[in-house]
Amino acid sequence: MSKKPNSRSTPASKPTPASRPKPGTAPKPRQSTPAATRPAGPLPRFRRLLHQDKNDPWAIKLLPRIVFGLAAVYTLFTLASQSGSSFVAVGTLIVLGIVVWLLRRRVQLLLALASTTIGAALTGYFSAAGDAARWNTGAEVSGQAVFGYWALAGMALLGAWMVKEHPGRRGVTVVIADVILVIASVVGMFLPEAGVPLGFLGVIGVLAMRGSSAKAVAGRVRQAFGRLRKRKASAPSDS
Repeated sequence: MSKKPNSRSTPASKPTPASRPKPGTAPKPRQSTPAATRPAGPLPRFRRLLHQDKNDPWAIKLLPRIVFGLAAVYTLFTLASQSGSSFVAVGTLIVLGIVVWLLRRRVQLLLALASTTIGAALTGYFSAAGDAARWNTGAEVSGQAVFGYWALAGMALLGAWMVKEHPGRRGVTVVIADVILVIASVVGMFLPEAGVPLGFLGVIGVLAMRGSSAKAVAGRVRQAFGRLRKRKASAPSDS
């Protein structure tokens, strides 16, 4: 009778944990995490938080955050419950904090919003101060000037973001436009008829100079001057 080949080698051909990988193949990394270090639910995490092990950075960092967070919430609640104006102020601070947190990675947009807010406040203050200095009894002129400055500030903010390919930084463009608006409002304190038109011309000029069209025009002018210089440099050599 013929014996079956490889009858004794079948048990040795089974893969073992200590077997070496085949040549040309990379060994597969083992992903084994012990159950003791991996919390399965909220109860083990709570125990880790109370234990405060020095080798557990998660528990050590979380406890001060919880303490300071509760103290901040209690402080804000105490301040907001004093009066209506305090409640509005605390609510405004919370909204501003949330906006800053959401826009922390968009620095240019955050800079533009802050500049627009400060510029609108300053233009309104200078407009009201100019009317009070002139003893103007009617508040209609002041309201028209303030809304004109606010509209120009919004136009600068939208104009910087409506351009798809902006050559410079958009937030810096808005800051320059707001500075010009504040200067125009200061001029409007002495010349009320010239404040808003001067601010409009300043915003249009900033958007035009900082836009892509102005960069293209400047590039063409540089090319023209470069060609003229080349012609002047080649003229003596030809003669």
